[in-house]
Amino acid sequence: MLADINLLAAEAAAAQCNGIAQAADVSRDDSVAAMVQAAMAAWGHIDIVVNNAGITHLPQPMEELGEAEFDRIFAVNAKSVYLTARHIVPLMKAARAGAILNVASTAGVSPRPRLSWYNASKGWMITATKAMAVELAPFGVRVNAINPVAGETPLLKSFMGEDTPEMRAKFLATIPLGRFSTPEDMANAALYLCSDEASMVTGVALQVDGGRCI
Repeated sequence: MLADINLLAAEAAAAQCNGIAQAADVSRDDSVAAMVQAAMAAWGHIDIVVNNAGITHLPQPMEELGEAEFDRIFAVNAKSVYLTARHIVPLMKAARAGAILNVASTAGVSPRPRLSWYNASKGWMITATKAMAVELAPFGVRVNAINPVAGETPLLKSFMGEDTPEMRAKFLATIPLGRFSTPEDMANAALYLCSDEASMVTGVALQVDGGRCI
């Protein structure tokens, strides 16, 4: 199931992988509940959940970010993890199996200036991953995270403030492997952490960052 606040985008992606599209605002309890109900109606169980929704703010001094924008960042980047756990963890506990993957960020490990509240939301996600992992381990449920570096996604321009060759060069200079991440980089790491091959791995926040956090 591909869940997105933009149903048309979810449908387009789902069509490429024989998936199911679901409209969902992961910052709202009722929407997450409906998403989970739809998944259970389709399959009768949930094996894996990937908390991939995320937003940021434009680079600016921390004290200048408006309260409404701050609330929105934490609703999407943090509250969504709580809400999916609220509705899905009981199902995984009952099944005594499951894998949860939180898409955090290198920003939660090595913060960039002027992105303070985005950095903080991703640091929260990394700590939540570890807390969830240790609490859910006795139930056979694993919880991990990946920490992407800046990549070719719609958020890239927001991170940089402006998409210019000079700004790209500035960001690339902080990544030892010398390139931005790709969706494939993230997918490969996610597939491993959610697979049975990682059955002994829980509570990690895997850097997928080209060396950015070294």
